[in-house]
Amino acid sequence: MLKKIMSSLRLYWTKLKAWRVKRRARFRTLPWYRKIANLIISFLVLFLLYLFLVDINFLWLFGKSPSMKSIKDPNQSVASQIISADGKVIGKYFHENRMPVEYNEISPMLIKALISTEDERFYSHHGVDFKGIFAAAKDAMHGRSRGASTITQQLVKNMFKTRKQYSTGIFGYIPGIKLLVAKTKEWTTAVKIEMFYSKDEILTMYLNTVDFGSNAYGIKTAAKTFFKTTPSKLTTEQSATLVGLLKATTSYSPILHPKRSMERRNVVLDNLLSHNVITARECDSLKQLPIKLDYSIEQAFDGDALHFRSYLAKELEGWCKQNGYDLYSDGLKIHVTIDTRLQKYAEEAVDKQMRRVQKRFNEHWQGQNPWQDENHQEIPSFIEDIAKRTEYYRALKTRFANNMDSVHVYMNRPHKIKLFDYEKGEIEKELSPMDSIRYMNRFMHAGFMAMEPESGFVRAWVGDVNFKYWQYDNVGQSKRQPGSTFKLFVYTAAMMHGMSPCDMMTDKQVSWPYRENGEDKMWNPHNADGRFGGYPITLKNAFARSINSIAVQLAQQVGLKDIVKYAHLMGIKTPLEEIPALSLGASDVSLLELVNSYCTVVNEGNYHERVLVTSIEDRDGNVIYTYKPVVRPAIPYEDAWLMLELLKGGLTEPGGTTQALWEWDLFKWNTDFGGKTGTSSNHSDAWFVGVTPKLVGGAWVGGEHRAVHFRTGSLGEGSKSALPIFAMFMEKVLADPALAQYRGKFPAKPKQTITRNYSCHTYMQRSSASDSLESTEGIEPMPDAEQPAEETPAEPTE
Repeated sequence: MLKKIMSSLRLYWTKLKAWRVKRRARFRTLPWYRKIANLIISFLVLFLLYLFLVDINFLWLFGKSPSMKSIKDPNQSVASQIISADGKVIGKYFHENRMPVEYNEISPMLIKALISTEDERFYSHHGVDFKGIFAAAKDAMHGRSRGASTITQQLVKNMFKTRKQYSTGIFGYIPGIKLLVAKTKEWTTAVKIEMFYSKDEILTMYLNTVDFGSNAYGIKTAAKTFFKTTPSKLTTEQSATLVGLLKATTSYSPILHPKRSMERRNVVLDNLLSHNVITARECDSLKQLPIKLDYSIEQAFDGDALHFRSYLAKELEGWCKQNGYDLYSDGLKIHVTIDTRLQKYAEEAVDKQMRRVQKRFNEHWQGQNPWQDENHQEIPSFIEDIAKRTEYYRALKTRFANNMDSVHVYMNRPHKIKLFDYEKGEIEKELSPMDSIRYMNRFMHAGFMAMEPESGFVRAWVGDVNFKYWQYDNVGQSKRQPGSTFKLFVYTAAMMHGMSPCDMMTDKQVSWPYRENGEDKMWNPHNADGRFGGYPITLKNAFARSINSIAVQLAQQVGLKDIVKYAHLMGIKTPLEEIPALSLGASDVSLLELVNSYCTVVNEGNYHERVLVTSIEDRDGNVIYTYKPVVRPAIPYEDAWLMLELLKGGLTEPGGTTQALWEWDLFKWNTDFGGKTGTSSNHSDAWFVGVTPKLVGGAWVGGEHRAVHFRTGSLGEGSKSALPIFAMFMEKVLADPALAQYRGKFPAKPKQTITRNYSCHTYMQRSSASDSLESTEGIEPMPDAEQPAEETPAEPTE
């Protein structure tokens, strides 16, 4: 068999050589003009054959070329937009900041400037300008280099990265051949594009894909970046400036090289003159104008609700991966529940309150470092331990092979550094890395969110005082001890066990034996003021005053398992430790899940999964996701009604820790309020969750580390630090006529029969024998919720 094949090959080779000899002999007898014609035809045939072989990547020699499918349906990297509930773009997710426009959205002068400068025969060629190629070759022979690429070829380079992404064949590794192969792919692909698209479509695609520098991809972003305008409103001189940039985005940048940029702009204006687009008088006049920029680079985290968007990105990445989308390049339109009006009021409230808190904190710790233990002793190595967790410290350890002396020198060497400042926003100081850590750990932090209890829509989300310097999110990411705000679940478990707000318990010392790690222990909790009244009070008053001893007794009666059970049913997702201190909020939770849980009470006992995204559209406007409400019963209607009465009691019961809300202009809008404060051990965490019929808001205030805190409850408790954020937020929301839907009163009567008594109010009177306050309990109608109780409040407790 092999002999037959070899014999056939030899015979074929012999015939081929005979044909070639005969062909040459015949060619010699032809007239000169026939010889030239044959050479031209042979060259064209070989050239077309070469183009074909490159296009099909023959024997993997040339690398992959753009397919017909990718040309018909090009996949461009387009930024995804985040659109608020009130229809405003609050930010983008992108690798390349590009937003496409249509042809009729582009200034005609920009089109003319582009064609007259980059490709004057654009309307007469079919993707490749052979006249331009020969002219460029002629100029090169005389030492003058010039480009010969058409707009269509440049489009190919922009869209398909033919000189990088596709030049991976065997010949692609040979420098001279690599460029030839890449150029060939540009030609063939440009011709294909001209077959499928009109000239106007090609121009639009080009202007949507080209890089103008300064993180501006496409004409829409470039017009906004350099001139704060839209492509349709670009003036002649602005158009000339942007077209001039295309020659070299760095060399002709109006920011980096304004003189060179103006010279290049004037060249473009001359091109417009030579093509009779503008008159000589117009050209001369425009050349005299300076380049007036309104320059601002749009970063990935420009815009509103930055912590929310960061949190949302992590959630969406999983959905995108599951559904085959790229969050940063597929041009999605993500409709979120955030309302920019409520978001603005939330950010203003956080900023205003935290300036006050920070001022008090600085005065409180003046002359001392705030990182101290329970005995008010400075924690040794506190700053050093933080420094060891920084990337800079780890990089120094690697650089100096764990030579700690060298690491210490660099960590304590001063240099200019930018730091956060409330008054100036940002300041520059000469500090060492260690001193900058000390500086940044003297700040207090905050988180705030607002949510509709009925729909689960999150309307406002403020993750901290400044996103640039603290990207850690104190709403959905951070988990801290909730203090007395956790008593919501203790009292809910009590209601589920058949108790009522009017049941009586005695404020007294409580001991709770328990085992931890196989060891017998005893827990002896105390009230915030260190005292026990020794007299019976209603659960309603105990909840309002946040009396710890009552909450602990309730926890002993209903059991920790039930408390954990109802906490999880109502919205807490974090695992909870079943230890006695759980009853006073010793197990960490996030602000997001805590506010969601309070919404369950307002929503008649129905848990509604928080909603961040209502719908998502692809780049063509097709809806690819619509949220489906996740609602389930968590606690019965009656128990939710009773818990709501407890939350409202914080304002009406004497000594209620929520009574600070009366200081704010909240009660003229026919709106009811309730809420609960919370403060963790050592005042490390201050909380407040406020409820209204239409909106529930929660605030947290504390140090980045638990060791950084106020030393006294008068400064650090929830009613002093966190409650004002909610109050200032609601004050602005209710006063805004456009947000009147958030005004409203709780139902005056239940829609179901309530079998347990809840209409009781506490009256406080002074004992003649002492200064202590005693209580007399009576079943009385609730006082007018719009007027504060006239009695002198007892000492607030947390």
